Parts: sequence; structure tokens; C-alpha cells
Amino acid sequence: MKLLRLRAGKERSLLRRHPWVFESAIAKGGGDAGETVRIESDDGRFLAWAAFSPHSKIRARAWSFDEAQRIDAGFFAARVAAAVAARALFDLPSDGQRLVHGEADGLPGLIVDRYGDTLVAQFLSAGVERWRDALADALLAATGLAKLYERSDASGREREGLKPRTGWLRGDGPTALSIQEHGWRLGLDIATGHKTGFYLDQRDSRRRFAELAERRRFRRVLNCFCYTGGFTVAALAGLRAADALAGAEVVSIDSSLPALAQARANLALNGFEGATAEFLDADVNATLRRFVDEGRRFDAIVLDPPKFAPTVAHAERAARAYKDINRQAFKLLEPGGHLLTFSCSGGIGADLFHKIVAGAGLDAGVDGFIAERLGAAPDHPMTIEFPEGEYLKGLLVVRK
Repeated sequence: MKLLRLRAGKERSLLRRHPWVFESAIAKGGGDAGETVRIESDDGRFLAWAAFSPHSKIRARAWSFDEAQRIDAGFFAARVAAAVAARALFDLPSDGQRLVHGEADGLPGLIVDRYGDTLVAQFLSAGVERWRDALADALLAATGLAKLYERSDASGREREGLKPRTGWLRGDGPTALSIQEHGWRLGLDIATGHKTGFYLDQRDSRRRFAELAERRRFRRVLNCFCYTGGFTVAALAGLRAADALAGAEVVSIDSSLPALAQARANLALNGFEGATAEFLDADVNATLRRFVDEGRRFDAIVLDPPKFAPTVAHAERAARAYKDINRQAFKLLEPGGHLLTFSCSGGIGADLFHKIVAGAGLDAGVDGFIAERLGAAPDHPMTIEFPEGEYLKGLLVVRK
């Protein structure tokens, strides 16, 4: 077994069971890509078994803090089974679910989503890449399913020295699927869609938006970075429940024509063909400024942009981008209007995001109060030992 010896004082995070070891913490030792290594403190105490990654700044990701643990196929089968069983604790209103959420499930670098009878996996670290076949077998055994599609094409693989790879890993079938969520149908494509095909983490926020639309009977809604129209469907569903569809206007903006085509299809799937829904293939920033110049106003605005800051190093630039779009949104919001604003950037913490939104309101000359804090659905857990898992932050702001 290969050995990593840490520098003096660098064992503290592992003693708190944080799973990452950075390059700067290592005094000596190494291994092959994905190889299991023994990590010891500078005085030789056992700390963890971990997967070594020679190309990443995160040089090792811990599998286990138990010295007696064997890291073998049985270990991964047990971890996968535990992750799948944990999802049964949640009464999830969807057949689209996150089954494995990386570090939170003790499987750093592995993301697995279920869409009906199809699994989609991302192997994003050297460790899970090395155990890819064993993990695939474990996933099928734990779920009883036969189809597993691989979407290992995220940018994180490059930082691990891994090439992108996509395609059927087990079984085969269509890649255009649909899921049920809160009584709605939402279409997706696991081969071409973002992430594994869909943003399951926003499930609860979509439901909350539908509830707000029903109660507040919004007349004008703006959904920015709409992707395949999840929040658009939610708004229309809420308005339909309130018998308030007539005369309501929902504008959705994205810069991806395929995403907008799927968004239109999702409206049709849910019987909204006759609703007043406008889809704009446009840059969100430029469109927000144009709407401000035109004097347009909205009762509800959703800002759900892509990741502006993948790491803390990008935080300053990302903060400017978040502030800009929020400032324009505040200018477009009617008094009493609702802004749902999000950041999925791991490099932007919840406190910083709050300050960014507050600064945007100040610059726009708009006051408001935070009615709710929003986050990822419960099948995307954050653990005590790994606070970085709280990547999705959201605020519901009501303009005074």
C-alpha cells in the first residue's frame, strides 16, 4: 500500500473528517491515479484511506477514516447501497432523484441521478474512475435497474487529468426521457442536457414558486436563465391552480436554442399551449438592461444563472456578475414583487451571496426583505464534515 505523509499540523482537517487533502499539505509520498493510499500524520499516526490524484490540487480524497477498512468492491457496494437506501427516507415528489451525491455519500467525485428506469452517472475524480466498473455493478444491484448512462464530461475531469467520456455504460435505450415532478411532466435528454440532463436540485424551489404564483396570482413573470423551463412550468401550474392563467404573461430567457425548444415542449406536456408564454433566445444581461430602458415591470423574477465561480479564486469576478444581474432585476421588480435569486457557485458562500444581493438592491435604489432562504432539495445533502456541499444558495426577496 502506498503512503502519504502529511506536513506537521496538516492533519487537522482529516481529524475533523473532512475528505480533502491538498497538494500543499503533503510532505512526501504518492501513488498512481486513483490508487488507494494510506495517509499518515507527520508522526506516523493513521488518518485515512484515500484515492490519490496526481494531477489535481486536491491530491487525495478520503474513502474511510477506519484503519481496519478494506477498500475493495465490497466497500463500494456497501457505500452505494447506503446512499440509495438513504433516499428512501425522503418523500420525494418525483421519479427524478439524486441517488449519490459525492462526498456527502462517502464517494468523492461520484454523482448519480435516476430518471425513471434510467441511471446517469458522472465519474469526476481519479478514485471513482479507477473503480468505475465496480461502481456501475453496485448501482444496478442497489436499484434493480438495468440501464446506466455515463456523463463524465464535466470540466472537473480535466483538473483530475481525465478525458471526457459519455455513452451507455450498462444497457441502452433512448436518451430523451421525461420525469414526473409535483404532478407535472418535464422532458430532458441525458445525452445533451446540462449536468446529467436536468437540475434536480431546484425541485423544492420550483414547488415553492408554484405556491407563490397560486397565492399571489402573478400577472407578469420573468424567468432568466430558464434552461428547459422548470420555473416557467411551475409559475403556470400555480396560476392554473388559482384560475388566474387568463391575461398572465410569462417571459423566459436563455441563450440555448435546444434548451428553449425543450422548454416549449415542457409547456405542451403540461397542457399550457394556450398560455401567454414568450421565449427569448438572448443574452440575459443585455435583455435585462433593455427591459429597464423600456420601462417593463414584473411581479416575479427568477434568476438562476450558471456557475459563475467554480472555485474561491473566481469569487471576485463572479460577485460582480451576480451583482449586475440582481441590480437590473431589482429595477424591473414591482413594489411587492418577488425575486427568487440563486447562486450555484461553490466559490460563493451564503453570507457573501447575501451581501452581493444586498449591494445590488442598494445600487438599484430598491429596498426589500428576505422572506426565505432556499437551497438544494434533500436528496442533495450537505454533511457536517463537508460544508462545501452547500453549493446552491437561494434567496426569496420581496420588494418593499
